[in-house]
Amino acid sequence: MRRRVFDVLTSAVGLVLVVVLLVAGGLLMWGYSYTHNNVHNQLAAQQIFFPPKAAFAHPKAGTEITAAMIPSVSQYAGQQLLTGQQAEAYADHFIAIHLSEMPYGGIYSKISTAARAEPTNTKLATLETTSFQGTTLRGLLLEAYGFSKIGTIMLYGSIASFILALVMLGFVALGFRHAQRTPTEEELLVPKRNDTLDGEAPDSQSLDSPALAGAP
Repeated sequence: MRRRVFDVLTSAVGLVLVVVLLVAGGLLMWGYSYTHNNVHNQLAAQQIFFPPKAAFAHPKAGTEITAAMIPSVSQYAGQQLLTGQQAEAYADHFIAIHLSEMPYGGIYSKISTAARAEPTNTKLATLETTSFQGTTLRGLLLEAYGFSKIGTIMLYGSIASFILALVMLGFVALGFRHAQRTPTEEELLVPKRNDTLDGEAPDSQSLDSPALAGAP
């Protein structure tokens, strides 16, 4: 195969890969944008706000703010819940703590079983409703957090695709440039010639060697 043909073919394949990477990067960026906007809009519609900063000044077990909430929840004090990170903090470090302080650990299945066993117990009925609402809201918020993480992975994948496309484009340009500078007649792989096998006589020095001189 001619070297120039080889360079053109490999560069063309590289150009196809560049197009594929650009398309993949664009789709991943679109996926990130869609996921990010959808999570933001869905959370904004719920109009959930973190407790004000003053509420974190005196944390106490059994109240709205406990000491366990300070490291993760206090950083969002007074803010509206709009992002996946905020949703995760509110679900796992605010709602979950309040549920754990309820009877039966706030586990809906246990409270529901106890409430069905005592249908006239209004306290258990109220606990069942509270646990159901808290557990449902926590699950929805964690789902929003999960989608936001998927969107973040898409963003990183998009950036990686664009970088790889740029690098590949550089190799493609070098390949086409090399093809232009390569002589048309140059072969890619030229086998080495063996003069002895081609029928040429050995040189005179080999004939005058001592081993040949002593031969009869």
